[in-house]
Amino acid sequence: MVVPATEVARAQHLISGHERDRVLVVPGGADRTDSVRLGLAHVRQLDDVVLVHDAARCLAPPALFSRVVHAIRAGHDAVVPGVEVADTMKQIDDAGRVVRTLDRSRLRAIQTPQGFVRELLVDAHVHAGDSRLNATDDAALVEASGAPVLVIPGDPSAQKITTVRDLRNAERLVAELAESELAQSGRAEIDAGRHSDPDCETTLAR
Repeated sequence: MVVPATEVARAQHLISGHERDRVLVVPGGADRTDSVRLGLAHVRQLDDVVLVHDAARCLAPPALFSRVVHAIRAGHDAVVPGVEVADTMKQIDDAGRVVRTLDRSRLRAIQTPQGFVRELLVDAHVHAGDSRLNATDDAALVEASGAPVLVIPGDPSAQKITTVRDLRNAERLVAELAESELAQSGRAEIDAGRHSDPDCETTLAR
């Protein structure tokens, strides 16, 4: 876990007791690229796959992580999730004039976790340091090194929470998920009751 240097102690305090032996908190750098590079320095050599994830996308479902890893295991060295773009996208010049309208069917809003073969990501960061390249995601560094990056379907739940409105939307999503899980739990209890009590189904039907 990479956090601002001033937040290391707080982050360590927030990690639950049984997880402290598994989670290493590392002080970050001046920007995203530098922070990921510092985190990579602590990845074990035997870990051949690395996932880089933004804490701001805290509602990304476990299934999304699994899909990224599966794509890497299937033979792709760099994999990122992305969702379709709903708005019309236009490229503009320095004066704000439209240069062209982009084909949104070919565009994706990229999310995290982003997965890479460890050596490829390490090499991409070395190249970025040599060329003084900074990027808003690690896939851009891998692209700059000339390696292909696969985009797989993302998930709307993996939205980035950066504004108050984003936070409100996330709170609403969490409430909906909690209600859904409660409803599923209730149905499971009813089903279990039916199996354990022969008269249960008749009673419920009444």
